[in-house]
Amino acid sequence: MSPGDTARPAATVVLVGTLDTKGLEYAFLRDRIREAGAEVLLVDAGVLGEPLVTPDVTREEVARAGGAEHAELARAADRGRAMDAMGRGAAAVLGRLRAEGRLDGVAAVGGSGNSSVAAQAMRDLPVGVPKLIVSTVASGDTRPYVGAVDVTMMYSVVDIAGINQISAQILTNAAGAIAGMATATVPGRVSDRPLVGATMFGVTTPCVTQARERLEELGYEVLVFHATGTGGQSFEALATGGYLVGALDATTTELADDLVGGVLSAGPDRLEAVGRAGLPQVVSLGALDMVNFGPRETVPGRFADRNLYVHNPTVTLMRTTPEENAELGRRIARKLNGADGPTVLFVPLRGVSAIDVDGQPFRDAEADEALFAALREGLDPAQVEVHELEADVNDPAFATAMADRLHELILKAAA
Repeated sequence: MSPGDTARPAATVVLVGTLDTKGLEYAFLRDRIREAGAEVLLVDAGVLGEPLVTPDVTREEVARAGGAEHAELARAADRGRAMDAMGRGAAAVLGRLRAEGRLDGVAAVGGSGNSSVAAQAMRDLPVGVPKLIVSTVASGDTRPYVGAVDVTMMYSVVDIAGINQISAQILTNAAGAIAGMATATVPGRVSDRPLVGATMFGVTTPCVTQARERLEELGYEVLVFHATGTGGQSFEALATGGYLVGALDATTTELADDLVGGVLSAGPDRLEAVGRAGLPQVVSLGALDMVNFGPRETVPGRFADRNLYVHNPTVTLMRTTPEENAELGRRIARKLNGADGPTVLFVPLRGVSAIDVDGQPFRDAEADEALFAALREGLDPAQVEVHELEADVNDPAFATAMADRLHELILKAAA
């Protein structure tokens, strides 16, 4: 370093957790992170016992940030209530530290309880802020912890119960991981193009690929989200977070899973967030011909007589019925009618997915027409502009028309 250079300030990793039960493990992790070159702040989210290591932010501060008093939580001994309050408080504390420039990454260790509190706190941080949880539950269903943001989970292999030959290695690896993420320098933006979000599924890939290429020609950078439940949630989170200038919601299949009980639901509010944010949106009906399940043997018995298609060994698709499609049309109409921003619906009259075209296993003109008829009846023409095209959803002309119309909406909104 030359005499005129100044050292880059060390990054700060915030550790949040229950220091009454996991204090020794947190102290070990803290020391390893410091050895890796980062500063550390300890946030105590414990309730009952005394902390085993001195925190930088006390449990009393965390509880107050969550709208509660620590002493009252301890007296009540209501685990669920305490975890909720401390999770809210930890989220507020992390937000404050981030605003003060004292948080470059956050990490936690523990079982389901500590992981839940930490995840609740982490999910409010912006996408891109490093987030790591070392947990006993990381080898199972992590969706309740990760949600729709970039939380990284590492399986602890052994329980977080003391420092032993295995846990020492795992926690040392975790320290290196979070320190590396927190100290990494993000290169300058590849481009300053405005961002557009698009939703895609395997059976709508040609559509979204063509639309993406057209939007890139028009000067946009396109973020594509896989419509797998969390994908739709992430898409809408970025839209409402101010990252996007417009949305190409070509693949609304998650609504079918929510209606029928498939495994890829994005929740009952899907298709509402972009409208509430007032963003220009072009919407289509991609993959509403299907509900998603896991391997064939996991399909509920009540659906044994339905039209099932084994997409691959881990994914089984079920064709939606005319009755289900009519209800989907009614739901979509209500959602789009309530949008506060410019909203356009493109209807592919010749098929809503790659396997809903002539000669393919999900081609069902009656079911599709039930969807289209419900939309025609329910949509408010003063609120939603509708284009019905004699094409399937993957026709290049259909995709290009959607992209061009979204571009026009964005330009008008910016004028």
